[in-house]
Amino acid sequence: MPPTDAEKRQAAREVIDILQEIATLLNTNLNRQQLSYCVSLIENGVNPEALANVVRELRAQYPQPSEESEPDGK
Repeated sequence: MPPTDAEKRQAAREVIDILQEIATLLNTNLNRQQLSYCVSLIENGVNPEALANVVRELRAQYPQPSEESEPDGK
């Protein structure tokens, strides 16, 4: 009997959970949504090494605001 849609979604969630744990251990600073986008891109044929380079370049060009800075500029 082939897996149902619910079983497929559950399996996908479990895969993302495991990948999130690995990403956390590797200090990638990717959240679940970003990780899901990366997995989807790779599943659709994007070169993983090229994707990693793009992520690094985007992070260099658009750094995240530090946790110490206040949103109102204080």
